[in-house]
Amino acid sequence: MNELYLGIDVGSISTDLVLMEPDRTIYKKIYLRTHGDPISAVAAGINRILDGERDIKIAAVGTTGSGRNIAAHMVGADVVKNEITAHGVAAVQAVPDVRTVLEIGGQDSKIIFIENGIIVDFNMNTVCAAGTGSFLDRQAGRLGIGVESIGELALTSKNPCAIAGRCAVFAESDMIHKQQEGSSREDILAGLCNALVRSYLNNLCAGKRPAAPVMFQGGVAANRGIVHAFENELQETLIIPEYFDVMGAWGAAILAQEQHKKTGACSAFKGCFDISGEWRSQNKICGGCANRCSVSVIYLNNSKIGRIGNKCENTRV
Repeated sequence: MNELYLGIDVGSISTDLVLMEPDRTIYKKIYLRTHGDPISAVAAGINRILDGERDIKIAAVGTTGSGRNIAAHMVGADVVKNEITAHGVAAVQAVPDVRTVLEIGGQDSKIIFIENGIIVDFNMNTVCAAGTGSFLDRQAGRLGIGVESIGELALTSKNPCAIAGRCAVFAESDMIHKQQEGSSREDILAGLCNALVRSYLNNLCAGKRPAAPVMFQGGVAANRGIVHAFENELQETLIIPEYFDVMGAWGAAILAQEQHKKTGACSAFKGCFDISGEWRSQNKICGGCANRCSVSVIYLNNSKIGRIGNKCENTRV
């Protein structure tokens, strides 16, 4: 029986899962849209990635991303880690001498600085949507194109427009104004890519210059227009790893493997889900102490399987 490690990255836009071999190559990967329902996305992802896999054993499970705690309760995770750690670990696995990791997610963006395989600093932008995957999705929809077409169209631009990139509202306003002036869609998209990259570097680098080798990962790394804009600004060739779209999940699987090697414990993994089962969460105020935490309680068919948000063990929900 083949022993594999499972990594799950639950984000605001996508939920990614990987099955990893003991040598850390990816055996299988799944990319799903979260659609604002991480519980359903995790359940569907587990069933899809294990479909037809009768001769495998899950040795350990790791979760990461903004929905990592929900996923951990649902699947029985052995390791729960933040996305900075997971993305950094995967980046070093892909390119051992990497020094800077650029990552653009659905609702945030981040930069990770690495020295000798160790994360030494990072910055995240969670304040404004400008420069995130969801903003690119929105602008693609407004222009009547698929988000996967932005990069190819931007690369055909002859005269990129000047677009404000520091604020999502101002950027969208600028794009509408350029459309009304008769600018081509290609020039507008190229200007958008340039603006988002400048905003990313100004907001996240905090006076530091990204040191080579520089890796770009996350779903937006498939956007050749953004890659081209980064390379122009940095005057560096970016490394796009093979598994750029599931690096968080890969990192979670690596961390689960490391934990398993340390402890040798059997995994708490619960296996496939009953698709007919009703998963739901309910927010409650805990009265167990003066904190009065807002706690999310997760249910399966009206049976409580976990809770998230309590700051102590006195919870009464």
